[in-house]
Parts: sequence; C-alpha cells; structure tokens
Amino acid sequence: MSAYFSDKTFRFLRALARNNSREWFNEHRGEYEQHLKEPFQRLVADLAPDLLAISPHYRADPRGTGGSIFRINRDTRFSNDKTPYKTWGGARFFHARSKQVPAPSFYLHVQPGNCFLGGGIWHPEPDVQRKIRNFLVDNPAGWQAVVQKPAFKRRFEMWGDTLTRPPRGFPADHPLIEDLKRKDFTAGEALEDATVLGPRLRQAVVAGFTGLAPLVDYLCAALDLEF
Repeated sequence: MSAYFSDKTFRFLRALARNNSREWFNEHRGEYEQHLKEPFQRLVADLAPDLLAISPHYRADPRGTGGSIFRINRDTRFSNDKTPYKTWGGARFFHARSKQVPAPSFYLHVQPGNCFLGGGIWHPEPDVQRKIRNFLVDNPAGWQAVVQKPAFKRRFEMWGDTLTRPPRGFPADHPLIEDLKRKDFTAGEALEDATVLGPRLRQAVVAGFTGLAPLVDYLCAALDLEF
C-alpha cells in the first residue's frame, strides 16, 4: 500500500504560496503535475468504486478537466486578491445529476496544516436554502437522527455561515432554529498532514465519507434527489 502525496507535494504548495505568480508557476509546472495533480487523479480514480459503494449516484471523476479535481487557477474576476493560483488542492465528489440541479457533494481538501474532508451543500441559492429549511421543519426527526447522533457529533463539526436572526417565515422558538438559521448545510473533519501524506489516506477518506453519508442522504431527500 503506497502513499499518493508526499513531502514534495507540501513543499510545492508552500513554495507556491510564497511565489504566487504565473512566471514562477510556469517554471515549476512539472512539480505541480508530478506531486499534486497526478497523485490526486490516482486517488480520485481509486476512490470511484468506494464512492459507488456509499451511493450509486455519486461520482469520482479523475479527468484533469471537467472532473472532480478543482483547477489550480483562481477565478480573480470578482476578487480583490489577484494572485493567480490556489495554494491547495481540492476534489469534489458530485451527484450524477449535479449538472442539472443543485445537489450536495463530498469534498477533500489538501493543504499543509489545513487538510480536511467534508460533505453537504455549500453556499446554496436562497430558493435551495428555503427548500432545505422547509424539509427540516417537515422532517425534524430525520435531521436530529443524523446531526445529533453522538457518533456524528464526536467526529464531525457543522461548518458554514449562519444568519443572526431567524429566517423569514420561520418561528424564533422552533426547536431546530439554530439549524434553520444555517446558510450552509455542511459538516466535516480535519485530517492530519501525516494521514494525507501516508499510505492510509484512501481508507481515511472512505471512512469520513461513509460517516457523512447520512447527512448527504438527508439533503438529497430535501432536494428530491436519489441517494
């Protein structure tokens, strides 16, 4: 059992953070390909059958363009930060229908000192937020069975932004008001750098995604998607 990423992966990402320019990146493109992109593609390909075992409707697509792996180039059009490259690697494991309709996903983030995995739906549009909130009101027991389960709470943290006030149309004294105030419906866990660089990364990702599957399943139900 061999590792996917290595010390050279993190060395490249740290150097990119210090030298975030097109000139530097073009000089070091080979390191990016060898130590970050290609290992990530191998990992995603190896995770494909694991993901199908979790849900037949989720995909791990190792293609370099249009697949699971995020492009290293940043979209700087609407950002004050004009640095051209991301200083991390990320992969999104998506629902088969996600090109047609909003859908929750699984996610893996590789960055020195800030590695993590997660699942859920991040920054959904207001109509999608409302649909999930209405589903929570109609199906509170299902939500509580997922996020308030001791094993889930011990392992995962709910992430994302929340409203300061109850969303319009929902009572402030609702038992799930703190969850109804969520703008993002995501959870995840940090990964040790040693895990990401070690030979058991695939198993760690599968275990994490399996633990997050009930949350993704619930959100799929809220959005009329198969899981």
